[in-house]
Amino acid sequence: MATYAMGDLQGCFTTFQRLIDLINFDPTQDKLWLVGDIVNRGPDSLSILRVIRQAGDAMIMVLGNHDLHLLMVAAGIVKSHPGDTIQSVLDAPDRDELLNWLRHQKLFHVGGEYAMVHAGLLPSWSISQAAQLAHEVENALRQDNYQELFSQLYGNAPNYWRDEWSGYKRLRVIINAMTRMRICTPEGKMNFAFKGDMPSIPAGYSPWFDLPQRASQKNTIICGHWSALGLYLTDNVIALDTGCVWGGQLTVIRLEDRKVFQLACEE
Repeated sequence: MATYAMGDLQGCFTTFQRLIDLINFDPTQDKLWLVGDIVNRGPDSLSILRVIRQAGDAMIMVLGNHDLHLLMVAAGIVKSHPGDTIQSVLDAPDRDELLNWLRHQKLFHVGGEYAMVHAGLLPSWSISQAAQLAHEVENALRQDNYQELFSQLYGNAPNYWRDEWSGYKRLRVIINAMTRMRICTPEGKMNFAFKGDMPSIPAGYSPWFDLPQRASQKNTIICGHWSALGLYLTDNVIALDTGCVWGGQLTVIRLEDRKVFQLACEE
């Protein structure tokens, strides 16, 4: 039995299938953790959704910003962007089942010494607090009136956290941190515009995982979202977005021995 973690798929179904074959993934024994952004930009988001849904407990995913975008487009809250490739999902005969399943996925996952989030955690959040905050969002997503959350979701403000906040402002900050953040200040002020590499980080900001006072640093955090960062491995960070959809590679790591497997993107 092995546990694997895989970087952002973004609709790259052929490469996904090839990498699953390369590691000899056995869904009856192994587990595959997926860091989110399983859909959009690549050519076959529909097949990826179907395969992951069919896999049941063998594949565990957290929601990324592109996954939430698909749900918001489907709900009629926003329109598709010019570069989106989600229409096949919206037109599928099993669209309602797939979207309902996607809406019930996690925002944050903890297993043993590892925790998984799409983008990052604010420095003041411990693993237990992050799990509770993610549960608040997950519960809101699973309600019959989830469209109300979507109608309040977009926006960069506030770009910092206060424990006393409530309502949609509170949920928006949680979602933005966990699905969009790459860098922040030591006080936890987030910058959502930055998408570059480490040397080009603006003054006063750091990668969210590099802050020495980070409350979650005793666990190893598995994440994606930051393709310009590439594969980044330390004792307590495993960043796996290697830009498959942008012509890079799709990456998977076996957690038991940290062996890395990669394939160039076919799509």
